Amino acid sequence: MTNPANTDPRRTLTLRDVSEASGVSEMTVSRVLRNRGDVSDATRERVLQAARTLGYVPNKIAGALASQRVNLVGVVIPSLSNMVFPEVMTGISEVLEDTGLQPVVGVTNYSPDREEAVIYEMLSWRPTGLIVAGLEHSDAARAMMAQAGVPIVEIMDIDGTPIDSAVGISHRRAGRQMAEAIVAAGYRRIAFLGTQMPNDFRAKKRLEGFEEALAKAGLSLADSEFYSGGSALLKGREMTQAVLTRKPDIDFLYYSNDMIGAGGLLYCLEQGLDVPGKIGLAGFNGVELLDGLPRKLATMDACRLEIGRRAAEIIAGKSQQGVIGGEVVELFPTLEPGDTIRR
Repeated sequence: MTNPANTDPRRTLTLRDVSEASGVSEMTVSRVLRNRGDVSDATRERVLQAARTLGYVPNKIAGALASQRVNLVGVVIPSLSNMVFPEVMTGISEVLEDTGLQPVVGVTNYSPDREEAVIYEMLSWRPTGLIVAGLEHSDAARAMMAQAGVPIVEIMDIDGTPIDSAVGISHRRAGRQMAEAIVAAGYRRIAFLGTQMPNDFRAKKRLEGFEEALAKAGLSLADSEFYSGGSALLKGREMTQAVLTRKPDIDFLYYSNDMIGAGGLLYCLEQGLDVPGKIGLAGFNGVELLDGLPRKLATMDACRLEIGRRAAEIIAGKSQQGVIGGEVVELFPTLEPGDTIRR
């Protein structure tokens, strides 16, 4: 039996591959995948499991177009309410504008299961390429992308092994850099506050790098506050109040993103706390919308626009390396101390 995993990774899987892997006829595989016909539960489960393991995605393009691809580029992101990703989309759209390629967006809400379903639907339309946020995916999602036969670009992160190409920053390095700046400014009682935990893998990597740098300076986190939901000013205020009520001697608050950091800053100022003298704060992402705050929040620019542009260039064959696929592009964010870290 041929093992598709050992064939050309650009070869698209077929019904025959699933038939051989599951030990049933191609006609039966077709009936199962189209949810048609009288097939036993055991056979159905065997076929579905084989398809999922291989990464097989049925082709929804019918008739004369069946051997072609459409001029769509799938873009799979965790959120549209998060201000980070609209800027990534702007970079993608700018590059694709004169290529005849059209980005189509799927949103996962930070759910691995939802991401798997979105990737399945995207690939079933045989797009020209796929851009996916992050490097962490379910085994089935990874298998589908590895066998898709089109350029795959994972964005926002380079701390890991990409399926094909990756464009992003090192979040572990970003966390280390922020910790080093905070320690150099003399802060010692430091807390971390994060949302979308535990599924925001990039925030987790920043925290790992942050704690690594603290340990190197002989320090550890004095407290932490996690929230599994989304980011909002109100949530930032609530989390900040919880931490400072528990540990009034905290002298620095490091947030997983600027939005909750802004809420924390507003809370501290309302309480009459000396920022950055008595307590410092920092976020992440460099969101311009927050420039109107009473104090400019310390942050790091996540290179969002450039990430979108470089990813689209790879898909469209405009890469600076002159190749399509197999490329890792690392960008380097800038730490902006703003007004919330002591000079």
